[in-house]
Amino acid sequence: MSPHTDDPSSRDAWLRRYSAVSPTAEATLVCLPHAGGAPTFFRDWPGLLSPALDLVSVCYPGRQDRFHERCVTDMAEMAEEVAAAVAPLADRPLAVFGHSMGAAVGYEVARLLRARHGIRLAHLFVSGMVPPHRIPVGTRHLEGDAALAADILEQGGTDARMLADDELRAFVMPAIRADYQLMETYPRHAGDEVLDTPITAYYGRQDADVTAPVMREWGRYTDTPADTRSFDGGHFYLQEAARTLAADVEGRLLASVRGTAAGGPALLSPR
Repeated sequence: MSPHTDDPSSRDAWLRRYSAVSPTAEATLVCLPHAGGAPTFFRDWPGLLSPALDLVSVCYPGRQDRFHERCVTDMAEMAEEVAAAVAPLADRPLAVFGHSMGAAVGYEVARLLRARHGIRLAHLFVSGMVPPHRIPVGTRHLEGDAALAADILEQGGTDARMLADDELRAFVMPAIRADYQLMETYPRHAGDEVLDTPITAYYGRQDADVTAPVMREWGRYTDTPADTRSFDGGHFYLQEAARTLAADVEGRLLASVRGTAAGGPALLSPR
């Protein structure tokens, strides 16, 4: 168990809000950034959502005001920390949106929330990431900074000027390398646990790393409804499609929440 899991102040360090919580909020949406990403990636989302949703973004160690902290390179540790941080938010229905690496972390967090905290997510949104059984083992995290920077730039999600500047690149590369290691050493599950929460998978139609048939395989990870939706664009399609994507997420989440309210609680009995 991570030494920080039971420390409330440490849990708070994981969460960021960029708007006040509305008293009429019906659900909380937790957003998990991509590899090398920061919570500010979702800074504009509160303005795209109605007051019915409270948006919280996760800050991984090793970036922004957590730069001094050790980066997490193990998926189990990352999921454990995030699950512990967001579990107290389950006083209202809780959903997770994860992009790229954040999608894989989101699935693991959903598993832990159910198994350890008795919390059933109202909805899991995965974006730009193949399902867990399709994630390959890799060694790119062992390569030099130039190779990692080139891979990030090819995906289109990082300002080229930041990685081109030696000083700035040295600042961000430790977190990027740690995230690559986390994903490339992600352990395979013996039976890939099936969740009891709806899953929606989003992707860019020009993303070379995903295909429609593969994204539909996320459906095997839930025994409730699963769906996919594509947008024009590459791996970071959501930068251009933010408004449409946020509206789709909100519509699906509120439908799930209102269905949950009619059909039963989102908290599970202790196991």
